[in-house]
Formats: sequence, structure tokens, C-alpha cells
Amino acid sequence: MARGPSATSRRGGPCFIRWRCLPSRVDVHSCIASSALLALAPGVAGAAGYSVDGWLSQQAHHRVRRIALDSVTPAQRRTAQRVCLQHAASLGIGMVHELGGPEISSAEDFADLLATVGPESGVDVVGYWGEGGGPDIALSLGGRGAAGDHFVDGAIGSRTAFLRDAYADDESHGATYTTAAAIRDHVIACSKAGIQAGYHVIGDGAMDLVVAGFNEAAEAIGDDVVRAAQHRLEHVEMVDESARSLLARLGILASVQPVFDAWWGGDSGMYSERLGVERAVTLNPFASMQAAGIPLAFGSDAPVTPLAPWQAIRAAVHHHQPAERLTARAAFTAHTRGGWRAAGRRGGSLEPGAPANLTVWQCDDLVVETPDDRVAAWSTDPRAGVPGLPSLEPGTPDPVCLHTIVAGRTVYTSHAVEPINPGSGT
Repeated sequence: MARGPSATSRRGGPCFIRWRCLPSRVDVHSCIASSALLALAPGVAGAAGYSVDGWLSQQAHHRVRRIALDSVTPAQRRTAQRVCLQHAASLGIGMVHELGGPEISSAEDFADLLATVGPESGVDVVGYWGEGGGPDIALSLGGRGAAGDHFVDGAIGSRTAFLRDAYADDESHGATYTTAAAIRDHVIACSKAGIQAGYHVIGDGAMDLVVAGFNEAAEAIGDDVVRAAQHRLEHVEMVDESARSLLARLGILASVQPVFDAWWGGDSGMYSERLGVERAVTLNPFASMQAAGIPLAFGSDAPVTPLAPWQAIRAAVHHHQPAERLTARAAFTAHTRGGWRAAGRRGGSLEPGAPANLTVWQCDDLVVETPDDRVAAWSTDPRAGVPGLPSLEPGTPDPVCLHTIVAGRTVYTSHAVEPINPGSGT
């Protein structure tokens, strides 16, 4: 038995967001809308991000996306939510972090998802509401924090991530949706209430705003008050040494998606096309963040990348930049303990007195990796008793989930095996 990945694998809004008249980019930060859908959005032609060729981003995208989402009935939404959570359980995911907000879902969608949790889904859901002004709205909706998809900027693929310098394949610097002063005020309000604040931040220009806002908040109320609230940031792809120092100092957790690097990283991927190779090879510096003392939690940002925890672990181990690779043990920890830590909950490890959250996996032989020369060595001799992990070498199959158990209750069992009764001591 191995610990099951926690899910910072987020649901990312309704699973059915890709309406037939709203084909979106995979990052869900831009789209092409049909003329019929545009006709339902009066004033969209004057909104930021509108293009006569039909490609929409920023506020124009938000307007037509809202119309598409509003066309989904409550019954359709609840069905999709249940299916999504059941799918997560079948992948060994015991907890999902839902990042809702007024721009990407609705208060009704958010409340419905939190109410869906129960015998039918089994998966634990931790909700975050991405709206500024302090913690009150998030708390009124049952959220764990006023964080998540609380946008500072957009995405690199849609050229809406906010950059210090212009895109290599475009003259723009991207988009920003807030200010350092607004970040400061939100962090102060949440910190005083002991509630997590947080933001979606990708570009280095956006990270500059986050750093300035958090620094000003800490100057106003003290580092200790800010640190105690255990704030979090989503994505954190362009983070230099100065920003890493700030995150470590204030105990800000980085919720990151390693498959982003696997899909778009390297010197010839989408990041290089958008940013140029020199900037692209600095993205997603997982090892540097870990070395700086920043807590990491892995996830999928679904539907941007699929719910696939072992793919995320594998991607971190085989980062395009060798210096930014994590050991398998560190990556596994980021996708188990890291997700529970991000939610401010105990979990992610098997020990006496811990909640009975675990997954049983079918895999080939367990191996103890050769220790990374950047960290203290551990013995690979079997007599040392160092726990093994499935091989993550390229070409090896991902482990297959046989059972998922949440809070001592089996929420998924593969049809190929007999159910487990957690109370039997099996």
C-alpha cells in the first residue's frame, strides 16, 4: 500500500465548459466564439481582448464565457460534478482543491460542488473562492480561503500572462487584472482573519505585483501575522531569486503543475515560442523553489492538464532543465503531503492517528532511486528499509489505482479486484 496522491488536482470549473460555440484554448484564457454567441453579448466588441478575427481574451472572453456557462442547467452541472469527482477517486485522488470565482464559474456552481461531497462522490473537496476584498465572500460560500483563481494575470499560451518585457512573438506585455495596492489590502484582511489569501500568478510582471503587495502587507501588520495565515499562490511559473526569497520568508505555498513543463517547456516548446529560449528555460524552477524553502504542492489545473497524479510526479522528476528536477521522493511528497498542507489539513502520510486516506496501487517492482547529488544521500541497500517507489523512468507504465480510501471509507474499487473493508485490518 502506498499513500494516495492528494489532489491539488483541481476541478477547474465545470467539466463541460467547452461549449460547442466556444472553442477555448487549452489554458481556458482565450477562445473563438461563434457569431451566434457574440450576438448574445452586447457590447463585447468594445471590451478589452476583442478581436475582429474572432479570437477573444481578457474581458471579451469573460463575457462570452459567462453566457456559455449560464446556458448549463443546474441538473447538468451537478451530474458533471459527480462524474468528475468519481473519476478523481478512480485515479487515487482523495481530495480536490476547487478554485472557483466569479469570472470562471458562479457562486451556485461553487456551492453545488461543496454540497455534492458525500457517499456518491467520496472525494474530499476544499473550496477556494477567487475574489478580492477580504475573506467575507469566500467564507459565506463555505470556502477554505479567498484564494485560487484570483487573477493577477492570464496565461502564456494566450499571451495574457503579464510580463516585464514583451512577448517574443508579439508586441504586448499581456494583461493584468489587479494592483499591488489591492493585493496588499486583500492580504492584510485575510491575514488578520487567519484565512488563506492567494492568487493566480504566472508572468514575471505579475509576480512583481504580488511581491510588492505581500511586502507592503507584511510591513503593515508584520511578517508573523502574514506567515500564520499560510497563504498560497497558483502556478508561480516565472519566479526569480528575489521573489523566491519573499515566498520563503512569508511561508507562502506554491501550488504548481509539473505537466506544464512536460507539455510546453524546453528550448523548442510553446514557452520558447512565446518568450524566447532565454526566458523559457527559467520557467517552473521546482528545485530552486524547494532549495529556497518554499513549500510545494502539485496539481493538474484541470482541465488545462488532465487529472493524472503520476504524470505530474514523473514530469517533475524529468524536468526539461536538469538543475530544476526533483527527486522522486520529493515529487511524491509534493503530491501527497503537499496537497494536504496547502489546504491547512493533516494528511498525506500513513502514521498512527492520521486520517485513513490512502490508495492501493498496482505497479511493477518498487525501486529506491539513486540519491540526487544535491541532497544528503540515503542508502539504496534493501537492508536500510528506505521505502521504494514505482520506477518513473521514461517508457515505464504509470501505477494503476486499485482502491481509494478517504477517511476510512472505500470510495473507489477497481472491478478487477475484491473490495477492501478498512475496518478489517486488511
